Amino acid sequence: MTTTRSPVHYAYVLRCSDGSFYTGYTTDVQRRLGEHNAGEGAKYTRGRTPVELVHVERFDSKSAAMSREYEIKQLTRAEKETLVRGDGAESEFTP
Repeated sequence: MTTTRSPVHYAYVLRCSDGSFYTGYTTDVQRRLGEHNAGEGAKYTRGRTPVELVHVERFDSKSAAMSREYEIKQLTRAEKETLVRGDGAESEFTP
């Protein structure tokens, strides 16, 4: 009997070429990073490539990942800097 695995969900932070941060949600971090760098990602990142993946958090549900994405977007730049340095949260993903 084959069991169906639920997809894993991620909230991620990119550092854009202009030094700004972009936060998003995906089920496939590598695919999404490629889309951003190919100019096919979010409108915000299109003129700010190349982008670098600097932080990822893994979740078992879409709602949890999207809630975390929203929380990260509400952080100040200084708080995001702390997060991407690894001082504020654990990242469970290695690109």
